[in-house]
Order: sequence, then structure tokens, then C-alpha cells
Amino acid sequence: MGTFEFSIIASGLNPEAEDFADRFFNAGCDDATVSFQRGHIILDFAREAKSIDKAIVSAVKCVVAAGATVDRVEPDPLVSLADIAARTGMSRAAMTQYSKGQRGRGFPPPVARVTSDSPLWEWAEVAKWLFKNEKLTRESAIEAEALRAANEAIEAREPQLDERLKRRLQEYEAELEAA
Repeated sequence: MGTFEFSIIASGLNPEAEDFADRFFNAGCDDATVSFQRGHIILDFAREAKSIDKAIVSAVKCVVAAGATVDRVEPDPLVSLADIAARTGMSRAAMTQYSKGQRGRGFPPPVARVTSDSPLWEWAEVAKWLFKNEKLTRESAIEAEALRAANEAIEAREPQLDERLKRRLQEYEAELEAA
């Protein structure tokens, strides 16, 4: 068993309702801090489970049981070089060198640009590259992929989130073993 920290962004409930927080607590979200910011319900979880996918699936089920709609799971899957540095404990300078090919080869390309100076990377792709280059733990790479797979399933309104996550993580772990 481990404790996994992540946030679920949800909608569909009135934060002004008298039973707003109690609905989540009574539905099994007693390991989450509930807040309402910028029009979104935010539940910050510290969930104990055997694996990250089991933690996410059980938390999603509890949020839905409270009557909310799950919009996504965070931390954010798109990251800047500064975000990557913060998540890995490495310096921003090192991340810049990796991204430019000055330290190692094959760093994933950015997937979006906010401005010409602010590209964004897919965290799961970067985590996989960092694991392959022995800069990130296997568990951290798996957590990154679990969040990406969960968000893809949520966006697709996948009815079997648990099966989809389990299957994707088995594939991903095989990819990591082959690395």
C-alpha cells in the first residue's frame, strides 16, 4: 500500500449548497480536501491504495457517487521546463540542455507553445524519457502515464475506467521493461 497524491477537478454541484462538503465526505472522499476555485470543484487527494491506478479509480468513483462530474485528474499533463525541473528535483538549466539535445539525445519534442518562448511538453512522454535515461524512478514514470491514461478515459467518457487504466499500465510497464 502506498499513498498517492493527485487532484480531481469536477463540476456539477452547487458549492453554496448546505451539504456540499458533506456529500463528498459521505461518498468516501474523506481523504481529500475540497475547495471551489474559478468555477471548478477541486478535490486534493492523499489516497492509500495498492497502485496509482487503483487510487485514481476509487477516487473517481467516490466523486461521481457524491453527484459531481469528473472533468480531469491533475497534476497538469502539460509541463514547462520549469515544471519538469520542479517535478524531478533537477535544475531548469539541465532541463533546457536536455530539451536542446546538449545532454542526451531523443528528448521528446514540445506538444504546444503558449508563446514562442514557452513550449509545453507532455509530462508522460518526458517521464518515460527520463526513466529510460535513469533520471526518474519507474514509479514516477508509471504515475505520469496513469494520469494521462485516466484523463484520456475521462475525456472519452469511458465506462470501464478501471479496466482501461489497468490494460494501459500493463502495456506501459512492458514498454519500460523494453527500454
